[in-house]
Amino acid sequence: MLAELFAVMAPVLAGAGLGFTWVRMGHAYPVDFITRLVFNIGTPALVLASLSGAEIDASTFGRTMLATALVIISMAAATFVVAKLLRHDWRVLLAPMMYPNTGNMGLPVVLYAFGSAGFAYGITIMVTVSLFQFTLGTILASRGNPLKALAKTPTVYAIVIAMALLLTDTSLPLWLANSVDLMSGFTVPLMLITLGVSLASIQVKSLRSGVAFSMVRIPLAAAAAWLIGQALGLPPMAQSILVLQMSMPVAVFNYLFAQKSGREPAYVASLVFCSTLLALLYLPVLLALLM
Repeated sequence: MLAELFAVMAPVLAGAGLGFTWVRMGHAYPVDFITRLVFNIGTPALVLASLSGAEIDASTFGRTMLATALVIISMAAATFVVAKLLRHDWRVLLAPMMYPNTGNMGLPVVLYAFGSAGFAYGITIMVTVSLFQFTLGTILASRGNPLKALAKTPTVYAIVIAMALLLTDTSLPLWLANSVDLMSGFTVPLMLITLGVSLASIQVKSLRSGVAFSMVRIPLAAAAAWLIGQALGLPPMAQSILVLQMSMPVAVFNYLFAQKSGREPAYVASLVFCSTLLALLYLPVLLALLM
């Protein structure tokens, strides 16, 4: 099991390592340009490519989406307590508390652990997290009019289109699907390389803080997901996948939002990095309990 999990996480470590090495060798890296490119082109394409062909019924989609939303809201409320515990600004911790890596890390783990039957639940959770992240996240990261910033965020429109395609069981035309798939290909690699660029400036103190944050967040997320799943009467598989997905490491997108808003991106990068490394230790235990 550890070998399979490492195979999922190895690209994350490799991409970040490439960015880290690139900067350490003295090469320039246009962080602002890459961030705009990923947000405005790559991410909308990735959302459409990932979700437009998924198979899930409306009832399953709705119940799992509600459960995921309640977990996200619960984690947002817990941020204020965690911020006092860690003695850090709640504005910096809010997004990492709310948004785990349910996409490029969560979905492969769900597919490996639960097969195609559970993959639809994993997709639904990813859609919900993305919807929160690219609406509320955009508003919080904006420096001017938040509604104007939201209206100018292409990913929000991509999520709406993808949800409509899911619920109506409609597929994109082949020419458009192929184009979107091609454009989505650069998104995750550039995110990971940019993460590594930021990690090059991280201090040891930030790494300690990243481990402490992960040790607090992961049990809270797992407990919230389990309790909410029980309260809503989710099917056992759906509840297990909800716990698994919401316990994933901090999403790389949180770093990009921190970069965009200027809220301690190096610190947020340490949260992403440390939680991803710790996943090698806790995910096998969590899967043994859930499967």
